[in-house]
Amino acid sequence: MAVTDISQNSALKFVVLLGFISLFGDITYEGARSITGPYLATLGASATVVGFVAGLGELIGYGLRLVSGYLADRTKRYWLITIVGYCINLLAVPALALTGHWPTAAALMVMERFGKAVRTPARDAMLSHAGQSMGMGWGFGLHEAMDQIGAMLGPLIIAAVLYYHGSYRTGFAILAIPAFLALMVLAVAYRLYPRPHDLEQKFHKIEAKGNPQAFWFYLAGAALIAAGYADFPLIAYHFQKAAVLSMVWIPLAYAVAMGIDGLMAPVLGWLYDRFGFITLMFITVISAFFAPLVFFGGSKLALLGVVIWAVGMGSQGSLMRAVVGNMIPIDKRASAYGVFNAFYGLFWFLGSVTMGMLYDKSIMALVIFSVVLQLLALPLFIKVMQKL
Repeated sequence: MAVTDISQNSALKFVVLLGFISLFGDITYEGARSITGPYLATLGASATVVGFVAGLGELIGYGLRLVSGYLADRTKRYWLITIVGYCINLLAVPALALTGHWPTAAALMVMERFGKAVRTPARDAMLSHAGQSMGMGWGFGLHEAMDQIGAMLGPLIIAAVLYYHGSYRTGFAILAIPAFLALMVLAVAYRLYPRPHDLEQKFHKIEAKGNPQAFWFYLAGAALIAAGYADFPLIAYHFQKAAVLSMVWIPLAYAVAMGIDGLMAPVLGWLYDRFGFITLMFITVISAFFAPLVFFGGSKLALLGVVIWAVGMGSQGSLMRAVVGNMIPIDKRASAYGVFNAFYGLFWFLGSVTMGMLYDKSIMALVIFSVVLQLLALPLFIKVMQKL
């Protein structure tokens, strides 16, 4: 019993260390992403360029995970790939303070997404080792909560810089501080846990080959949810165009959503560890109905819709990653996270484009598209439960 307690305590410390890395990391790049569009504009970039850079960054940020996940499993250099990815991801942000031309700034923005793509599958694979000891849902939920604290603080720091008449470049320069702190904690984590796979209780057969059949049904269901989940920028666009919320309330609504995401992630993770896969199915049903509230409701119902949207985001950030960790053998996990993230990101992108076009033609069609696609994931999830 004492050995188990020591293992769980070490796993918790490892997750907290990775959580602090993500917290400082999110302060850095989420803070930057809150002003990259206006910054490109001040450097002379057109709206087309801004949209192209953002889209290319996300495409690379998700698509490259297929390659980085495969390389992590093939080489077993999880720490090296994670460290290299974080260095690129984080150092690209303060470098923006030194740019004077939009092509250079655009290249650094894409490099930031490139770095995130490199390190995420390897990082999640290492996180899953701790999850096997302390509870996969609780491990990923706690990590997501700390991640979202950073996602809230970053834009607030930039807002404070601008409020006190600082420039965009000043904001990027200040973000060098959390970037440096993230890299310091990363070095500490590597020194203390050079072999994170030792944290894992060997529930899986290492010699297993390929991904279980359940994974592909699960991936299809997750892709449908991603395609049917509206981006907050589209929600914010509707709030402003339809005068549902004032200009002040729109960013506040997003901040509240990120807070709820962070609060719910560990709770949902705990429920997943206690009740299993049915937790994800239950949250899928609830979160599927954010769209009618957001796009048809008045201010109060719209805010309720944002709350439900945030709960779904918390589920996607914690439960969906935890499920992959539980169903995939240890030596294939980074590859599986790479495949999962790549397809999830691709379908999120395709769904976002589709919903944007539907919004211009029929909001009713957008809402039906969103709700139906998410609910279509349920039969696939039932199939997953039958195969687990």
